[in-house]
Amino acid sequence: MESMGKKKPRPRRSFTPEFKAEIVELFRRGDRSVGQVAKDFDLTETAVRLWVGQAEVDAGERDGLTSSEREELAALRRENRRLREDVEVLKRATAFFAKETR
Repeated sequence: MESMGKKKPRPRRSFTPEFKAEIVELFRRGDRSVGQVAKDFDLTETAVRLWVGQAEVDAGERDGLTSSEREELAALRRENRRLREDVEVLKRATAFFAKETR
């Protein structure tokens, strides 16, 4: 009885940029709504709306970060995190060797 009404979450899926562009194009043609495109391809409306919005940003039709800017930002954040970790290790090593030489 406990499991009644609870849906099992769907595993996270990833889609190619080409597939996303095709979905956006289907919506932009104007003969289908976001909901209909999502239903036809077993997608969530939220995902389709996000893809359409990102396509508008990439095309310069809307303000925001383009896909390439988002990728660059993510890469810079990863590098920043790695460098902070390296600095932390060096601080600990410096403290360790400072104790050893006293």
